Amino acid sequence: MTVLTILQPGLAATLQDRGRFGYLQRGISLGGPMDENAFLWANRLLLNDSNCAQIEVTLGGFKGQVEQSTWFSLTGGLNWFIDQRPVKAWQNYFIEAGSSIEARPGAGLRGYLAVVGGFKAVPVYGSVATVSRDQLGGLQGQGRLLQVNDELCAVAAPAHASTQINRRPQRQFIPNYSDPLEIPLIATGQYEMFSAPMRELFTRQSYTVTAEQDRMGMRLEGDEPIEVPERNLISEPLPVGAVQVPAGGQPIVMLRDRQSLGGYHKIGTVTWHGLNRLSQAVAGTKLRFYWQSMAAAEAEYVAVMRFFNLAR
Repeated sequence: MTVLTILQPGLAATLQDRGRFGYLQRGISLGGPMDENAFLWANRLLLNDSNCAQIEVTLGGFKGQVEQSTWFSLTGGLNWFIDQRPVKAWQNYFIEAGSSIEARPGAGLRGYLAVVGGFKAVPVYGSVATVSRDQLGGLQGQGRLLQVNDELCAVAAPAHASTQINRRPQRQFIPNYSDPLEIPLIATGQYEMFSAPMRELFTRQSYTVTAEQDRMGMRLEGDEPIEVPERNLISEPLPVGAVQVPAGGQPIVMLRDRQSLGGYHKIGTVTWHGLNRLSQAVAGTKLRFYWQSMAAAEAEYVAVMRFFNLAR
């Protein structure tokens, strides 16, 4: 039974679960939520399984009509409205059939709409995550963005659905997307091939997020270009968060839908926390990088996965 009808998809609304793991050797991207922290919280607020599919909305302009009274949760950096009345994000709501849910531009770039039980779609390679470049995932399994009049069903609601209550994280868990952006970075890839002055410059200067960004990558612009090592590289595996520096000296951060291989020099890799914050940065945002040890980044990530019951 349809639970939500898309009235306006906005710039880009996609169906996402945590992603398509184990297929990089076939050139298939991970996909999944750009801001995994907001995604995991949206499911947690509904007591959903962490992998339940949600709608990821970019920039706003989204509107849907509720067809079946049930519980939804709203997270991320957009402004949310129910029946044209503003409501707090990072909370779950029981919304009656016939009501509308809207996402409008906010302090961040993306918002997440989850339903109790998760939205229903047929998995492709084990996931419903929409990756348009690979033509995989989404409602039809072909990587199509959500469109006007698309009808979304929910997976059968779990037994606890009838005992749902309004939930909201404690304040310290809710990001402030207006805070200055300080992005942690691990020294990986060809870090040692960059000169010491270039490594120092990379974290000393600020960068501007450009409009050249999508789910594959984000191009940044600094006042002083980074000098690239002269040695040529053979294309090698490209992790999510890798910071490539092409010949022009302006970095590109590789995101969830990036290609599996890359041949540019990589000065480092953005951490999980850094990627979540970066995914909410609108064009024109200023940011700085700082180096973090692999051990510290790994410890933080393990703590998060344990918090969301995704690791022992």
